[in-house]
Amino acid sequence: MSGKESTEISDPGLPQLPKKVESQPEAFVTDINGDRGEKAGYNGENQKVDGPAANYVDGQMHRTLKQRHMAMIALGGAIGTGLFVGSGSALSTGGPVGLWLGYIFMSSIVYSMMVALGEMASLFPVAGAFTHYAARFVDPALGFATGINYWYSYAITIPVEIVAAAIVISYWDADTNAAVYITVCLVLIFAVNLFGARVYGETEFWFSAIKVVTIVGLILLGIILMCGGGPNHDAIGFRYWRNPGPFAQMTINGGDGVIEGAWGQFLAFWNVFIQAAFSFLGTEIIATTLGEAENPRKTVPKAIKRVFFRLVFFYIMGIFVISVLVPYDNEDLLNGSGNAAASPFVIAIKNAGIKALPSIVNAVILVAAWSAGNSDLYAASRTFYALALERQMPKIFRKCTKKGLPIWSVVITGLFGFLAYLNQGGDSAVTAFNWLYNISAVTGVITWWGILLSYLRFYYGLKKQGLSREGFPYLAPLQPWLSWYGFIFLTLVMLFNGFPVFLKGNWDTSSFFVAYVSLLLFAICWIGWKVVKKTKVVPLDEIDFITGRRELDELEALDRERFATESKYQKFMSILF
Repeated sequence: MSGKESTEISDPGLPQLPKKVESQPEAFVTDINGDRGEKAGYNGENQKVDGPAANYVDGQMHRTLKQRHMAMIALGGAIGTGLFVGSGSALSTGGPVGLWLGYIFMSSIVYSMMVALGEMASLFPVAGAFTHYAARFVDPALGFATGINYWYSYAITIPVEIVAAAIVISYWDADTNAAVYITVCLVLIFAVNLFGARVYGETEFWFSAIKVVTIVGLILLGIILMCGGGPNHDAIGFRYWRNPGPFAQMTINGGDGVIEGAWGQFLAFWNVFIQAAFSFLGTEIIATTLGEAENPRKTVPKAIKRVFFRLVFFYIMGIFVISVLVPYDNEDLLNGSGNAAASPFVIAIKNAGIKALPSIVNAVILVAAWSAGNSDLYAASRTFYALALERQMPKIFRKCTKKGLPIWSVVITGLFGFLAYLNQGGDSAVTAFNWLYNISAVTGVITWWGILLSYLRFYYGLKKQGLSREGFPYLAPLQPWLSWYGFIFLTLVMLFNGFPVFLKGNWDTSSFFVAYVSLLLFAICWIGWKVVKKTKVVPLDEIDFITGRRELDELEALDRERFATESKYQKFMSILF
């Protein structure tokens, strides 16, 4: 560029943007996160540095996650113990048809959230994603509340998944103190995350592949067993839909009472609907990878477009198979073991007379639990880092190593993993641990609600300013009606997630607190930041759709050249992932 100064990218392996802007060679400039960064070639204290590090500012990660990493993280992110084991509890709650309908309904809501997120994420693939979108399109106070909410949700789930992994191991070894396995899992999760995004992406690629292959195999096996292809040649068909029946009745008073009739069946279905919401948590986790994704404007739309097929096949088909294989009153569904013994897949396999598979399924459940803990630390630490980028957390937490790892965000989040040892601290410690987990459960639903609110503001802001969505890297379908649909029903889920305590004779103060305290904490964060920082809701005609677009357009141009498909192998991998 004649007469213009720019900083060249010295490392072709890291597609970082030029940090100096035309006609502003010495100015502080806005980076692609919409955040005001430091001068290129300077560190956080404005001390000049040399070498490759000169191209990276304090608080900047590197784009090292490949397209196949993004594809498998999106594909396997929500396949975990909730589908393998937790679905059994939902089956006992709602019955086979109630279970299936509940998951179909929730799948449609999750789809509405993911396509809305996909349109914003492909246009602005920045670190923090929905935290940034909430602050940019709604109110900085909402961005803070969303970030704290999401960070806490996944930070507190790290020890939960570690404990789950230890419980799964007890299927084979019940004698060794669980603290030993908790320690091993904690060390491994820390190690993977401290090696950075590339190692995390590679680990999740293979673990997600294992989960995907397993669930595909279990679905096919379930269909075979349904048709009588098992060793005992018992054609189950729709036997259990007829007896004990398609719908369960809502139970109260700890199972001692039952609400009869159509009303009791509807309440049981609604309970499954809410349980299903928690099973889908993790579908949005791909958004936390945006700041470290190569070629994000290509990889993000491809991953989002496949969400529909993932929901249909893995969840709707998987839950259908579960609904026909096991009666909802089977005692093993309620044994609370947390390992393969409580999985409806394993129960069906045992009933069919297949002896070798339970241990294999248990091994996959172990992989799922460990993988979930790994992803929890990644997602929570990147969210905390994003809060620091938005100047909502101390500056130290946006500090990155030379390899792009937000080291202090990882460390402070990883400390939550030590709460796993509470599970070994007696009844009172276990109770406290369970409270922390249950309180965090609804926070994922709050995040989805915030994503849809941000998108609706994004959509109407574009309309108010006369800007067209045509030409965007990805267009969410059926807008704004699909987002309104998801937003309204997620509002109902948040408000009625603790509805059983309001049933006659079923009041429990502890359950009420657990169900609704997350909403209270979210409101405190939102209102508190708003009062302290005196933020305002961004008017529709003042929403910023410009900042960062030029840099992202330049990144897209660089990516088109750098990631151009050449060989037959590359073309094949592009189609596959």
